[in-house]
Amino acid sequence: MTTMTEASVREFKMPDVGEGLTEAEILKWYVQPGDTVTDGQVVCEVETAKAAVELPIPYDGVVRELRFAEGTTVDVGTAIIAVDVAGGAPAAESAAAPAPALSPSPEPEKKPEGRQPVLVGYGVAASSTKRRPRKGPETTAAEVTVRAAVQQELNGHGPAPVPTPAPAPAPATAEERPRPLAKPPVRKLAKDLGVDLATVIPSGPDGVITREDVHAAVPAVAVPEPVAAAVPVAAAAAPVAAYDTARETRVPIKGVRKATAAAMVGSAFTAPHVTEFVTVDVTRTMKLVEELKQDKDLQGLRVNPLLLIAKALLVAIKRNPDINASWDEANQEIVLKHYVNLGIAAATPRGLIVPNIKDAHAKTLPQLAESLGELVSTARDGKTSPGAMQGGTVTITNVGVFGIDTGTPILNPGEAAILAVGAIRLQPWVHKGKVKPRQVTTLALSFDHRLVDGELGSKVLADIAAILEQPKRLITWG
Repeated sequence: MTTMTEASVREFKMPDVGEGLTEAEILKWYVQPGDTVTDGQVVCEVETAKAAVELPIPYDGVVRELRFAEGTTVDVGTAIIAVDVAGGAPAAESAAAPAPALSPSPEPEKKPEGRQPVLVGYGVAASSTKRRPRKGPETTAAEVTVRAAVQQELNGHGPAPVPTPAPAPAPATAEERPRPLAKPPVRKLAKDLGVDLATVIPSGPDGVITREDVHAAVPAVAVPEPVAAAVPVAAAAAPVAAYDTARETRVPIKGVRKATAAAMVGSAFTAPHVTEFVTVDVTRTMKLVEELKQDKDLQGLRVNPLLLIAKALLVAIKRNPDINASWDEANQEIVLKHYVNLGIAAATPRGLIVPNIKDAHAKTLPQLAESLGELVSTARDGKTSPGAMQGGTVTITNVGVFGIDTGTPILNPGEAAILAVGAIRLQPWVHKGKVKPRQVTTLALSFDHRLVDGELGSKVLADIAAILEQPKRLITWG
């Protein structure tokens, strides 16, 4: 890998965009070498095990180099793009560069006065500021000796004297550290990147932490580069297919599909699934849907049978709250949730994802309709954020849109129940003692039998069916 030595070149590293993910695939570059970029401009789209995410660049400047081609999976913390910035910001330290000899002096090099860029583990010298200790394992005296000897031999000199490692500065206590000064957008950025502002060395006026300070404080993942990594991506030999390409196509399992497969296998073989079914006359619900479409309070919102089914599920959970729970194996506890984050299974080109509506239990019908519309459109565009798929408590999967009568859905990991909604069809039905054509559907509720016994699961499914048969119960029960 090429190492930038010019002082004006900054390297942007692959961030962790999904709460602990270790890698991401570069789906598309939006810039090329020579293009001018500005702080906050989206330069590429990456896919993690949770979703596709667009990455903004934190610098102003000109793109010098794209380190990886589209379709490449890159470890978090690896530099993916180099930008020639204005103002002479120092280049980031390359993971492939040889380690310099450690100085025995604990005194940091003094910088010119004014605002100075800050790199990971370094900062502007100031009498009131302590250096932030580097993360990771401490350097031992033996490691210092080896590094110094190797560097001395590389420079063509004789054996190097053994330097004395600098003593580690004592971390400041909570009483010694004042509340970090930063604007709200910078605080949000720090939260998204998992950076503790108390550990960031400010470079702005009056000790204010800037966006650049936060980006510089993102802990890098040191990944040793093999010699073969210096070969350009395009020069790597293509693998020889061991199958008949005219008769078979093989698609690598990665990203969202890989994560979904692992989650489903884990759920199926961890939670004892039970599925119950009920067939229900939803004619009155379908009539109510048509009436709501004409309601001025719901104009422009997504009004369909799924909206009322979701509301019916929320009412059933309110009447039977114990089903809104999870199993904590580590602590051997049942966790009862006093909120409902309603997941909606969505089929996308990248695979099945389950974003959820936060605090759905507290939303009015118009608010629920608005949230459903945003969730579906975002999923179809492939823009669902990792945070939107975290923390779900119960899920709905609408297999009826594919003309399927029902199914036996697998639980979303960490949840106790999932409701499958079948196709709504005109069928002969006994209504008021006579056989008439009615709108009928079949519902299936799968639940974790460790948490939910047959009585509780049956009560929840019966309540949902009763509401859809007589939607006025939304008012009397809700």
